[in-house]
Amino acid sequence: MSERLGKLRNIGIMAHIDAGKTTVSERILYFSGKTYKIGEVHEGTAVMDYLEEEQKRGITITSAATKCFWNGHIINLIDTPGHVDFTAEVERSLRVLDGAIAVFDASEGVQAQSETVWRQGKKYGLPCLCFVNKMDKIGADFDMCVASIREKLQAHPVPIQIPIGAESDFVGLVDLIEEKAFFYDQLEVGADWREEPIPDSLKDHAQVARHDLIEAAAEFDEELLDAYLHDRPVSVESLYRAIRKGTVEGKLHPVLVGAALRNMGIRRLLNAVCDFLPSPLDRPPAVAFRGEKQEQKVEIVPDEKKPFVALAFKITADKRGDLYFLRIYQGTLRKGSRVLNTNRNRKENITRIFEMHANERFLLDEARAGEIVAVVGLKETLTGDTLTDTHYPVQLESIRFPETVISMSIEPKSAADRTKLGEALRILRREDPTFDHTYDEETGQTLISGMGELHLEILQHKLIRDLGVDVRVGKPRVAYKETISVPAEGEGKFVKQTGGRGQYGHVIIRVEPNLDESGNLCRENVFVNAVIGGTVPKEYIPAAESGIHEGLGSGPLAGYPVVGVKVTLLDGSYHSVDSSDLAFEQAGVLAIRDALSKAQPILLEPIMRVQIIIPDQYFGAVQGNLISRRGVITNTELHGTTRVIDARVPLAEMFGYSGELRGATAGRGSFTMEPLTYERVPEQISEKILLGY
Repeated sequence: MSERLGKLRNIGIMAHIDAGKTTVSERILYFSGKTYKIGEVHEGTAVMDYLEEEQKRGITITSAATKCFWNGHIINLIDTPGHVDFTAEVERSLRVLDGAIAVFDASEGVQAQSETVWRQGKKYGLPCLCFVNKMDKIGADFDMCVASIREKLQAHPVPIQIPIGAESDFVGLVDLIEEKAFFYDQLEVGADWREEPIPDSLKDHAQVARHDLIEAAAEFDEELLDAYLHDRPVSVESLYRAIRKGTVEGKLHPVLVGAALRNMGIRRLLNAVCDFLPSPLDRPPAVAFRGEKQEQKVEIVPDEKKPFVALAFKITADKRGDLYFLRIYQGTLRKGSRVLNTNRNRKENITRIFEMHANERFLLDEARAGEIVAVVGLKETLTGDTLTDTHYPVQLESIRFPETVISMSIEPKSAADRTKLGEALRILRREDPTFDHTYDEETGQTLISGMGELHLEILQHKLIRDLGVDVRVGKPRVAYKETISVPAEGEGKFVKQTGGRGQYGHVIIRVEPNLDESGNLCRENVFVNAVIGGTVPKEYIPAAESGIHEGLGSGPLAGYPVVGVKVTLLDGSYHSVDSSDLAFEQAGVLAIRDALSKAQPILLEPIMRVQIIIPDQYFGAVQGNLISRRGVITNTELHGTTRVIDARVPLAEMFGYSGELRGATAGRGSFTMEPLTYERVPEQISEKILLGY
C-alpha cells in the first residue's frame, strides 16, 4: 500500500489566464503517453478543454481531471481555469490536491490572478513548483519573473534550471542539480533533446545559480549542510533530497523553465513533479470532526484498510446520471457501496466508480485512499460534503466559496420554459457553488447571480443550449449590500388573536456596526443573547434569532442583504399560553426592521482589483479613463515598453470597459479583475442608485 501511495501525485496546474496552463497539461498528456496527438488551445482541440464553450473561447471554464504515468509514478492531474470568474473551480480543486504547478508567463511575471491562485494554494498549504513558461516569447525575462515571484508572492523561489537564451534565441536549459545542458530540436510532433556540457558562456552564471541553490537547500539536509559549510563537493543525491524536503514543507519553490507550445522543458517538469512534489503519505493527515457538536478531532490518514472517508468536491450534471468527483482520504470505496453523507445525515448509494480522462470515463471496481475518482448514484450530496463508511460518522472541513458580486434578470420565453426553469436552476446550483438565484415577487423576474459578466454569460448559454430552457436576459446588475452607520434599538411585537389560541411574541434588540479590532467593518452578522431573568424564555431565542436573520436578508434602503451588523437581544416578554416559535420569529423580523430603519443605513458596493496591461504610449489615456470611473491606481510597473497598472475600481463602473480599453489602445490593451472588498457608496451616487427603485 505505502509503495503505491508513495508513487502517487495528486497535482493541479494553476496560473493567470493565458499563461499556458492548458498547453502545459496537453504536453504532459502527450509526453506521458496518455494521448497520441497534442491538443492545441488555439485550434480548439485541447483534450482538457472539452466543453464547446471552452473550445470556442480558447479558455478553461471548468477544471478537468485525468490520470497519467511517468517514471513509475501515477499522476492525477487537474487543469484549473485562469479566469477569475471561475475561481470556485480553482478553490475546490486545490482543496483536494497534494501539490501544484504554478505556471508564469516569462514576459509578464506574476499577474493579478497568479496572486489569487497562489493565495488559494497557500491557504491549503500546497507545496508548489514554479514553471516559467513562454521563454520563446518577445520580452521573456527569466530573472524578472523569478524576482516578481519573490516580491509579489512573498515566496522562496529557487531556480533549479536556467534558460539558454531567450525570445527567438531560447534553445534549451541548464539543469543546475546535475550540471548538464539540454538543447531542444523542433520536430513535427514534440521536441527531441540532446544532453551536452554547459556552454562556456553560461558556466559562470550557472556556477553562481547552483551556489545559491545549494545555500537555499542546505538547511533541509544535514549531509548537504556539512558539505556546504566545509566547502566539499555536494552529492547530487543529497541535493535532490534537500530540495524535496524543503518543497514538501512549503519553504522552497523550485523554479523550472520552458516553452510549452514548442514542447520544451515538459519532460524535465514531469521529472520534477515525481522528484519534489509530495505523495499523500508526505502530507499532514486531514482533520475531521465527530460527535454531536463536531467537537472531537479525528486524524484521517491515507490507509486503505481503515474506514472509508472522502470529500465530494465537484458535481457535473450529465444525462447519464450526475457525476460526483471525490477525493478519497481514507479507506476503500467499492462499486455498489452504501455510504453516509455526514453533512446531511443521509445514507446514499454509489452504483458506479469511474477514472476520468477529461470527459471520458473508465469503469472501476474500487478506488482506494489517495485517489481522485468520479462516482454515480448519489442524490442529495452537494459540493463540500463528506462521505464516509456508514459506521464511521466523521466530517471533513467543507469548502468555502466567495460571494457573488453581479446579477442579472432572466425570464422564460414560454410557459413550457417556465416549468423547466426551476429544475434547470437547481442543476446549475448543484454544479456551481458560486451561482445563486432568487425570485423577485414584485417584478416576477428571476435574478441569477455570479462572479462576473463572463460567468453570467456562460451560465446563460448553459441554460439555453445544454438544459434547453429559452430565456430573455436583462442587463447585468451590481450586487450591492446594505449596512448601518450608528447603533440603534428596535422593538418587535407580534400579537394575533383570532379566536382560540392566539400568537404572542415580543423582543427588544440593539443593532451596531460589527467592527474588528482595527475598527474595520466585518462583513459577517453576529447575534448575541443578553436577556437576563428569562423575559424571553430560552426555547424561543433560536426562533427570534431566525427571524432576525431573515430580516437581515432585505435592507431598508432598497432590499439588498444587510451585512456587518451585531445584533444583541436585550429584552422582551412572552405569554404563557399564546407564545410560540412562530410568534417570536415574526417578532424578530419586526424588531430588526425597526432597528435598521433607525440606524442610518448606508449602501455598500463591490470594489474590484483590476490589472491592466497596455503599451506604455497609451498610459495617459487609460489613467484618465480609470480616474473618471472612480478608480484609484495603486501601482504601476514598466516592463520594457509594456505598462502594468494595478487599480481599485467599483464594479458598477466597469461595465463595458473592455470595449473602451480596446478603443483607447488600438486593440492592444487587456485587463483582468477580481472582487477585492465592499466599500461605502459615495452619497451622490447612492442617491442615484436608490432613485432607480
